[in-house]
Amino acid sequence: MAAEKASGRGQAWFCTTGLPSDIVIEVDDMTFHLHKFPLMSKSRKLHELITEQETNPTRNQSNFYAEEEEYDEIEQEQYCHISLPDFPGGSETLETAAKFCYGVKIELSASNVAPLRCAGEFLEMTEEYSEDNLISRTERYLSQSVLISVKESIKTLKSCEGLMPLAETLDIPQRCIEAIAERALSADPSLFGWPVNDGRGSSNPLLWNGIETSVRRKGTSRTTNSDSWLEELALLSLPLFKRLILAMRARDLSPDVIESCLMYYAKKYIPGISRSNRKPPSSSVVSETEQRELLETIITNLPSENSSRSSIATRFLFGLLRTANILNASEASRAALERKIGSQLEQATLDDLLIPSYSYLNETLYDVDCVERILGYFLDGLEAGIEGEIGDGSIRPPAMMLVGKLIDGYLSEIASDANLKPDKFYELAIALPENARLFDDGLYRAVDVYLKAHPWVAEEEREKICGVMDCQKLTLEACTHAAQNERLPLRAVVQVLFFEQLQLRHAITGSILAAEAAPPDSGRPSNLQLEQEGESAVGAAQDVSTWRAAVRENQVLRLDMDSMRSRVHELERECSTMKKAIEKIDQLGPSGGGGGWRGSLTKRFGCKFKTQVCDSHEPTVVETRKTRHQHPHQHQH
Repeated sequence: MAAEKASGRGQAWFCTTGLPSDIVIEVDDMTFHLHKFPLMSKSRKLHELITEQETNPTRNQSNFYAEEEEYDEIEQEQYCHISLPDFPGGSETLETAAKFCYGVKIELSASNVAPLRCAGEFLEMTEEYSEDNLISRTERYLSQSVLISVKESIKTLKSCEGLMPLAETLDIPQRCIEAIAERALSADPSLFGWPVNDGRGSSNPLLWNGIETSVRRKGTSRTTNSDSWLEELALLSLPLFKRLILAMRARDLSPDVIESCLMYYAKKYIPGISRSNRKPPSSSVVSETEQRELLETIITNLPSENSSRSSIATRFLFGLLRTANILNASEASRAALERKIGSQLEQATLDDLLIPSYSYLNETLYDVDCVERILGYFLDGLEAGIEGEIGDGSIRPPAMMLVGKLIDGYLSEIASDANLKPDKFYELAIALPENARLFDDGLYRAVDVYLKAHPWVAEEEREKICGVMDCQKLTLEACTHAAQNERLPLRAVVQVLFFEQLQLRHAITGSILAAEAAPPDSGRPSNLQLEQEGESAVGAAQDVSTWRAAVRENQVLRLDMDSMRSRVHELERECSTMKKAIEKIDQLGPSGGGGGWRGSLTKRFGCKFKTQVCDSHEPTVVETRKTRHQHPHQHQH
């Protein structure tokens, strides 16, 4: 049959064959003016409906379209009217099916094959009724063109969303899901071009086993960004996406593939996942309830194994955690997310840890409790042997060192928060074991920032906070800074100076022992020996220069310590003298008058001071306070 011409006029579709149409089919808001014979030759259902109307002509008297002026001359009895309100795929699919009935060549694609397959089933266009009918054509295209490609299968799966429940009866969604999971399982994960870095980066794809790779395909310039099947996957509705992820997990698919699917889908529909991407997602998920459901689905299906792209995945997990706090997700979901982050905490950055505090119960700017829980999960996993064994403290796993540096940076960042309590700072600082830090310079920096931002902290708490540092693990630069730091308690400064002097003494002793242990030269030295001796001499000269500089600094620090020690002794003697004078005056009783003993002390020491005298010995201070309580009339201000 020759190809027929068709034209659309508003909401009506006409087949322009030169012959007047004798049947009108109504689908949605579109009316199709067609001919009975082509339709009846391909569709059993249309044949039955047309035959039934011809047998009962009274049913043909309603809802005619003879009111159109150009068709006034056609008799109403010539028309057969059929309404198909539940036609799968709508008017567009019926148009394609009608063209197929007229013998017009139709272009099948991954997007229209499922609607046409359902239309063929609805119209009963079987092979038994007519050879090479629509059902066999669409089934052949499904098996030979769609189900061999992941991307094409996803497009067909997407088109099934508006075809339920007929598509489910024909098992089209399940066949597409199984094809996607099977093809992804047989593919090499290294060949995937994953556009998971917020949509940045591009590479030219090639279909390998139905999956995009990063090799250029002949005759195309499209990039992985626009051509990756992950973009098609993100268009699926949440119920179909959940079914697909469950099928992938049932086949033990690579955690990288599953995690990439979840990451891309979440970034597509949940706002705020990525800090670098400020554009709002083009999403149909608008309500908070839908976003919470999607978020909990993503968290539930996260693989327990760590991804090979740990830094990207960790950043994504922290984005999920921030969003979970905003959407007030369930406690189980947030705990699972924190546990997952804790298993790969060494891949996190300082920016990841700075989680804002969204609860009114937290006074601090950042959620310190959350970071403390994540750190606890990390330590639990480390002890269980996930990253390595801590042992007796002599083993220092690389992950532990990275986390130690990360926590020190986090402490320095939150230390300036005026609402951060000393106990909270102290607990987080001592949470890591001793072998987590090679040097305590980062911890000292955090302590210094905290003491500077909290000058009102009591002396006892200041000493407790400084106690988190190990002065033996401070470098020379940190020791030099700490020795001159007025914010540190005196006891901490003395410890720093002591251990610095001890380190210098060990260094000097080691240099002397190494020089004495060198064997004397025997015989005439060779050229190689002379070169080695020359290099040794240069190294020795550098060591001597360094040693002299260290000795000079040691001498300066020793003088400072002697001066400080002398000043402390002098203050103690003055306090002792004043204490004895006050006790002697108190023994004279009230007869001497309140101003007399003040005047005598003023003349004796040449200074004016308040009645509360400080002593370096606590019991004496207590006794002095008790004595003052016994003579209240002497305290005049």
